[in-house]
Amino acid sequence: MRTTLVTAPAELEQVLTLQRENLRGHVSPEEALEQGFVTVAHTLDTLERMHAVAPSIIARDGERLAGYALVMPVETRAFIPILEPMFQLFDTLSWKGKPLGDYRYYVMGQVCVARDYRGQGIFDALYREHRASYADRYELCLTEIASRNTRSMRAHARVGFQPVTTYRDDTDEWVVVAWDWS
Repeated sequence: MRTTLVTAPAELEQVLTLQRENLRGHVSPEEALEQGFVTVAHTLDTLERMHAVAPSIIARDGERLAGYALVMPVETRAFIPILEPMFQLFDTLSWKGKPLGDYRYYVMGQVCVARDYRGQGIFDALYREHRASYADRYELCLTEIASRNTRSMRAHARVGFQPVTTYRDDTDEWVVVAWDWS
């Protein structure tokens, strides 16, 4: 198993396949509760544009994609209009008494581990690679997690993410979390 930055268009296509398999509407409520889920569906064009700014991280087992963790720099916020309210919220938040906008941060756009690879440390390895690849460029990694996605909440806390705020929108209750590298 190795983690690396995305380097080829075929890897982005594998990300989209794994994403589709784990979208909230494609997994049973029981599986969503036990195994987690992803919420936003991306297009190949969107991923290519995001990766032109900052490549995402993948975990590979030979030719198989074991997992991915998408990098979404603030500069890419217009690429996924459905996430604009999240970015607008981030514009109003503070971390350690300082506005988030005063930090160099990016958003963890989405993280997903393939069913056959869960419980094997892939999630943590993806995040270790994020820090190794981007800690010299960013001070914080932010994301939001549906509070009912308890598996993801526990996993992010284990890696080192800390809660910033909780809010509700039309679809769910969300917890904004930050991983501080400063």
